[in-house]
Amino acid sequence: MIPVVHTNAFIELLKRDVEVYYLRRVRMVKEVREKLGMSKSAKNDIKAMMTIDDRWFQKVDENYLVIRRMASTLRCLMRTLQDYENRLQSISDDEREDLEDLIKTTKKKIERQAKRIVEEARKRYPVYDEVVEELGITDENHLMGREALAELMPYIGRFTSYHKLRRFSGLFNGSKGVNKFYSKTARTALSRLTSAVLGKTEHTAKDEERLLKRIWTIAKWPRERLRVPA
Repeated sequence: MIPVVHTNAFIELLKRDVEVYYLRRVRMVKEVREKLGMSKSAKNDIKAMMTIDDRWFQKVDENYLVIRRMASTLRCLMRTLQDYENRLQSISDDEREDLEDLIKTTKKKIERQAKRIVEEARKRYPVYDEVVEELGITDENHLMGREALAELMPYIGRFTSYHKLRRFSGLFNGSKGVNKFYSKTARTALSRLTSAVLGKTEHTAKDEERLLKRIWTIAKWPRERLRVPA
């Protein structure tokens, strides 16, 4: 995976017409290196990566990198909020007021960052507003649902087949005794969006699959609507 802190550097490479890829399953480097009997070193890591099949490498664009970086900041804020809320249950009354102030401040930061992500998605994906309208998540109380959709848009635009997107999102039955390999980031965003659309926290994988198919249909037909304006 491309480190978020290096986002600007990779965007500069893209602007110079350099193609950027990331290895979808990082631990494969170690597995291949051990299989070939190589010691751990930067040189051997490169040799190991050269033997990995192309299908494990994913090409990225600026849209993906920017949305991903912004979403990473949001997730950091959400983890901080969860930590504060957990601590609220076990502190003294003297500390409670200060912690409640921190919680309020963090919630405001989360809201601001979510709005930034939504605006970025609107600029980068012409079809985004149409999907929002079709899903009925236009109200102010649907902000986090719109943010979750914004996180999904880079993946919707990436795949040329719904079957591949579905598998990428983990919506398939895994083999017995074998760990499923899929994007937990995409699946979490889809889960959050499904909750927002249905108006309830509890839902099933079937609900998520139906919603993903619906988004795919809106966004991909015609495909030209996903093109980013010059």
